[in-house]
Amino acid sequence: MNERILIVEDEPILRANLLEMLARAGYDVAGAADGETGLELALDQDFAAVVSDIRLPGLDGMTLLKRLAAQRPETFVILTTAFASIETAVEALRFGAFDYLIKPVLFEDLTRKLRQLFDYRALQGEVARLRRDLHTRLGFEGLVGQSEAIRSIFQLIEQVAPTRSTVLITGESGTGKELVARALHAHSTLADKEFLAINMAALPADVAEGQLFGHEKGAFTGADRRRDGLLRSVRGGTIFLDEIGELPMPCQAKLLRAIEAREVLPVGADRPVPVDFRLITATNQSLDQCIKDGTFRKDLFFRLNVFRIDVPPLAARREDIPALVEHFVRSHARNLGRRPQAVSNEAMKLLLQYNYPGNVREMSNIIERATILCSGDTICPDHLPRELCGDAAAPTDLRLAFNDFERTHIAAVLRIANGSRDKASELLGIDPATLYRKMARHDIA
Repeated sequence: MNERILIVEDEPILRANLLEMLARAGYDVAGAADGETGLELALDQDFAAVVSDIRLPGLDGMTLLKRLAAQRPETFVILTTAFASIETAVEALRFGAFDYLIKPVLFEDLTRKLRQLFDYRALQGEVARLRRDLHTRLGFEGLVGQSEAIRSIFQLIEQVAPTRSTVLITGESGTGKELVARALHAHSTLADKEFLAINMAALPADVAEGQLFGHEKGAFTGADRRRDGLLRSVRGGTIFLDEIGELPMPCQAKLLRAIEAREVLPVGADRPVPVDFRLITATNQSLDQCIKDGTFRKDLFFRLNVFRIDVPPLAARREDIPALVEHFVRSHARNLGRRPQAVSNEAMKLLLQYNYPGNVREMSNIIERATILCSGDTICPDHLPRELCGDAAAPTDLRLAFNDFERTHIAAVLRIANGSRDKASELLGIDPATLYRKMARHDIA
């Protein structure tokens, strides 16, 4: 079977019997006589399951369960107890136990629970495999391209996604840092849990602490009820903190504590509460400079910078521009309920030459605008913003400039009128015959 099981039991005879019977059944087993030793073994080695008594000398089974749930969530725990009660069972399951058994433990009951556990784990693995296959076919959550730079990011995502390591994503605004974070979550073992994205720049400093870490009722003016906070609300999922450099200094110490101890102290509370989350952060700032300026903690930076992914600007991966253009043409056409349009060679040349100071986000906006303006089957230079066309797009001749504006304006009004020429002429304040002549002159379909 090749399934490793750890038995944590302080009664020597019971422990020896369970180890012997499970070994005969084909399991790879190990034993511990107390909670501290059991926790050390479980954290140091890879066990598929831990079977632990609740009452143990020193560190008890319930504490062992909580520690494993926070640090080894992939390890399943079955608790045993001679003092069964509904409260005990509910508490064990609430803190992440797979199941529990009443002493004296019957070997048949234990092996049945273990079979159920491993069947469940196999099903989880199959679901995760199917999900990974699906995401492989559909791409990396909207990340598009075949350049060496983007393929390097795909490889990094595949390597770190299955772990629970903290990831720091850096890059200019609009490069797709949140897409990288979503791809990390989608390719992780937490893909079936929540992904929560928070922009720290949009979170007011005076409420950031309560929003992130929770607060008790009456903790401050306006706290009319207790709130769990965002870190607790993901419940084992992934939380993405964008613009982490904007996190207020008082919150930085609490976030560091949450990462290291897996617990937070809500505002107004007198004791910490456990949290379970995978943290991904992003920034378009230089955190090194923020540290020098005294606005960011150095120790927090080291905890966030465990695994780093740098997203290059679009101008540094121009070979991805045609694929991105096609992606956005299809995406915006679908959103607008239209058939995808072609892009003329002249328009593609301009799109390839542009530097995109706003990166991928700016390209998306450009293609959306062009999709709206284009009433035919092909996006042309006329449908692109003037800044893409350089000086050639800004004619010095007043008549040419007026004609260009008139054509664009008439096409836009026709779309507003859903193609009705009578309604469009009414909106434009001209008679239908004049509109027909102008449409013919400007070659508007």
